[in-house]
This record gives sequence, structure tokens and C-alpha cells, in this order.
Amino acid sequence: MSAGPAELLRRLCDTTVARLAGAHLRERVAQVRAGLDAPLRVAVAGAVSSGKSTLVNALLGLPVAPVDAGECTFVVTQYEYGEDDGRITIELTDGGVAHSRLLPGHRLPADLGVEVSRVRRLRVALDLPSLRTITIVDTPGMNTVTASNERAARSMLFGSGDEDDRAQAMIYVLRYVQKFDDTTLSEFRALTDASGMSCVNTLAVLGQVDRRGDEDDPWPTARRLAAQGYRDLRTSVFDVVPVIGLLAETARACPLDAEETAALEALAAMDEDDLEDYLLDLEDFRTAPELPVPAKVRHRLVERLHRYGLTVAVRAVRESGTADPGALTTLLLERSGYASAGRAATGSVAAGLAHFARRADQLKALDALTRLRAIARTPALGSDRVTLDALAAQLDENRPIATALGGLRIFTAAEALGRGTLVLNEEMTGELLRLARHDEPAGRLGLPPEASHEEVAAAATAASTRWRTLAMMSEGRTGGHRARDVLTVLEDLVSAALDAEEAAAGTGGTGGGEALPVLRVSPAAVEALRASPLVPADDRRALELLTTGTELATQLGAPPGAPPAEVAGRAAALAARLRVLTHRPLSLRQRRAAETLCEAYETVWARYGTDVPRPHAGGIR
Repeated sequence: MSAGPAELLRRLCDTTVARLAGAHLRERVAQVRAGLDAPLRVAVAGAVSSGKSTLVNALLGLPVAPVDAGECTFVVTQYEYGEDDGRITIELTDGGVAHSRLLPGHRLPADLGVEVSRVRRLRVALDLPSLRTITIVDTPGMNTVTASNERAARSMLFGSGDEDDRAQAMIYVLRYVQKFDDTTLSEFRALTDASGMSCVNTLAVLGQVDRRGDEDDPWPTARRLAAQGYRDLRTSVFDVVPVIGLLAETARACPLDAEETAALEALAAMDEDDLEDYLLDLEDFRTAPELPVPAKVRHRLVERLHRYGLTVAVRAVRESGTADPGALTTLLLERSGYASAGRAATGSVAAGLAHFARRADQLKALDALTRLRAIARTPALGSDRVTLDALAAQLDENRPIATALGGLRIFTAAEALGRGTLVLNEEMTGELLRLARHDEPAGRLGLPPEASHEEVAAAATAASTRWRTLAMMSEGRTGGHRARDVLTVLEDLVSAALDAEEAAAGTGGTGGGEALPVLRVSPAAVEALRASPLVPADDRRALELLTTGTELATQLGAPPGAPPAEVAGRAAALAARLRVLTHRPLSLRQRRAAETLCEAYETVWARYGTDVPRPHAGGIR
């Protein structure tokens, strides 16, 4: 099995650290290496009073983050996995460290024991399995989302402009508004761009969707607004999802206690119209002396459920005849919009977090790639300059590691779309964003889940035609590179679908005398390589067979029906010969064609050549 992007970058970091002499440069590369092994850092950001800390508590399932104004709301707080549950490490701006502990009930203390101006960051250890893969970073609220540069944005969002403060994904909580005006949209795009975020690692959350007093059910309007928000922000965010963070926090972090459920039963016994009148003005509901629930309990219910949550909970108690705590918790979580129905890939906070978790290694690798390229540009002298130049060369898009980092192709293309270096029409924009948002082949191509392998292959082939045309028209430019990235992914989808179809039909056998499945290659790649005068005549003939052969054996110059072992041996020898070509001064397009075709030959050898030794270059003529 080939190494993934994260593993390749780990090896590159190790090699680079071993060669660097400067301690500061070694430390920077070591930080990148450590980030590849650490949990994915997901920052939760948002405007002041947008419901950000409430959402953090829902994400953690604990009431840790303070929702009232206090010392801790002004500092970056990182919630990370630790067996010493509740330990607080206070990192100071002068490099010092202090320690404290959470209060009973997993709550941050109001007083840190240190002046807030001296605090760089809090790190809170929680013994939660979910934090083994994702670290949650609660950031101070902002009055505006405008940021003029990357360092300012990171400082605003994550506490400082330092590299180790860099989050690899972001959940941004927006206040509930009637529509996204041009100012909000442009500011949000500027923020994500300046802080290194894009549509592959940013989730926008529309919070407090229950705060409109003129709708009994806020969800139809909220979903329409979220859908419109996604259409406006789709090149900057993975998704825009609505949520009632207060209900999610109550359900996940601090369920209703016995006194509160008893109060709901008492309220459910009231006349329905009378209770509705009281709930029109929550201050009246809190203070009215004639209600059958103590004022302090009513106050808590408002703080924890607000009007919509109270209405939903009381209605459920009336319908069931009792206030069952478990059933109420399930209901509140459902009505909060926190989780998707079923296993939906999009549409909720939980789906967005799962999206980040599934792509954690890729997102960390993408961040590491960006940081390593920045390090490679650092001024240096002597042997360190040589080492950094070698690092830059390794990360160049034309080098083998770029091909090996294929798992990042869609991410880099989506980033280029958001930054305007890849310009697409509406159809191709939709194609790229579906590839970035979904995991299953059908969903990635806009097909229903039950689509057949044949339908998947047909859709991917049709899309490939468009992307191949764009790649050829933009050859040599950034947009051309990114179009080629998308084309490669689409061609992989075609190949996988056809292989699955053959397997399902039973045509993938390797019995003696049976025709092996045809090797599908790009005719454009074959012709590009055959056109080079640097390719020997025998190799040009071998390449021609790839497109004229009617079965795998004849594609590789073997007799029809040749046994798999012979086919595998020829594939290995041809791969070795093409590998030699990649070291000749071919054009960029031809070198990439050689690498692509070499991989195709090696795939055949890997599939059918289990017991076949790999020949040297020139083994077949």
C-alpha cells in the first residue's frame, strides 16, 4: 500500500530536520512534523454574542466554556485530550506557564489567578475519546470579521500570529440575519482567505435561529436562509448550517434536572392559551407571581431553553402525559438541528464535524504543505540554504512528491477556486464543490445513492471531457495545474467504477486463456509522450499498443489470452522503461504523461504479478 500524504510529509520533515544546522529552522520543521501526528485543530470563532461558546459546550458535551462575560471569554482556550481530566495549563505571553483546574461540574473558574493581559492561551485537558482525533479551540468573540492580513487574522482568531496557533479547520458562528448582505459576504471571504481557510476546511454556522418572535416554527425560514448562504459563500465554506446552540448545549452538555422536568409538567397542566400569552414576553414569564412554578426555576428554563425550547418541551409533555428526561433530551437535540437525520454528509454541525474528522489527515497534510513551503522561502545561508532549496524542490508541483500527494488534489483545486486562480463556469464549479463535499462516488458526481457503477463511470467520463479541455487550454498556468488535479480524480473515479462493474459481472478473473480487463489510459497522455523525439521507437510502439490493443495482453505486446504472469512481467518491464523517460528533459506535459502511464503499468504488475520478479528497464523488446 502506498503511503498517504501525511506519511510522505512526515518523512520529508524528518529528512529536512536531520540536514538543517540552524536550531530555529529545525524547530519550525519539527513543529510541522508534530502537527501531522497531533489531533486536527478545529477553531470555533464568531462575533460577540453569536452563541459561539454555547456551541463549544455542545461540541464537547460538557458545560466547560463560559457563556457569560468573564476573564476566560477574552482568551483562546484549547480543549484537548488528556488523562488528567480538568487540568488547566495557562500559557503566558512571556513564555511562562501556570496551572489550575476546572471547577466541579467541568466549568472554567471565573478567576484564573493570572492577569488576563499576561495570558497567551489556556489548554484544558479533558478525558474525552472524541478529543483523541479533534482538538477544539474556543476563540474570543469578534465585533467584525474583517482582517487585513494573515497574521492579523490568526491573531484575531487564534490568539497570536504564531505558527503553532494555526488551526487546520474552522467553525464560524454567524448571528442569525434575514439575509447576507454584500458587506458581510465580502468580510467573511476576506477573513477566511487571510486566515488560511477555504471551502474545504470552513463550516459556517447560522446560530440562534429560534430568536425570531414572529414564527412558531423557525426551521423553514432558517433552512432557506442557510441554503441561500451556502449559495453565496460556497467557494469559501464547506457548508452553511442552521442550529439552535442553546438547545444543543442543554441536550448534550447539561440535560434538564428533576426540578426542571417537574416544572415542565406543571406548565403543561396550565391552560394552553394562558401559557402562550405568558411566553410572548419572557420577562413576564420569569416574574409573574401566579404561575405554578418558582420564579428561579422559570428563570433557569428561559436561560436553558428560551421561548422555542420551552414551547417544544411543554407540547411534548402534554402529548405524552409525562416529562420523561431521556425523551426530552432526545427531542431537544433533534429540534436543535445539531445532528443530521441519518448519515447525511451535509446539513448540520455534526455532519460538518464528521467531515473534518474523516479528512483529518488530508487537512493536516494540506496545512503542513503550506507551512513547509513558507519555511522553504525563509532567508538562510550556507548549508541551510541548500537544504531549504532542496525542500522547495521536493515540494514543487513537478516533482514526484506532488503526484504522491494525490489525496490533496481536490482540496488544492477548491482552494484555488476560492482564491480566484481557478476560474470556472457554473457547471464546473458545482462539479468541483461536490467532489470536495462528498465521500461516495455517486454523491461526488451529483448522482443518487443508488446509481450503478456504469452510471458513475459515465458521469465521471463526461465531466473528464470538460476538465481535460480546461487543463489543455490553461497548460502551464495555475488554473491548468488545478484542472489537471481534478481531471486525475475524475479519471480515478472512472477506473474504480469500471473495475467494480467488471468485478460484479465476474469478468475480472485471471484463469488461463481468459482475456484480462482492458487497461484504460488517457489517449491524450499517450499521444503527448509519443510526440517526443526523446522517446525511443520501441517505446513509441509500446505506447501505441496501449490504445490499439483489444485486451490487456495485446495492449502490452503479448499474444492474445497470454497468462497473467506473462502480462504482469511485461507490464513491469514497460514501467521500468517509462521510469527512465521521466529523468529525460521532457516537457512538463510529457513528463506527467510518462508518470501517469508508468503508474498504469505498475498497477497491472501489482494486480497480476504477485509471484513475478520485477524486470529491469529494457527487459522486453
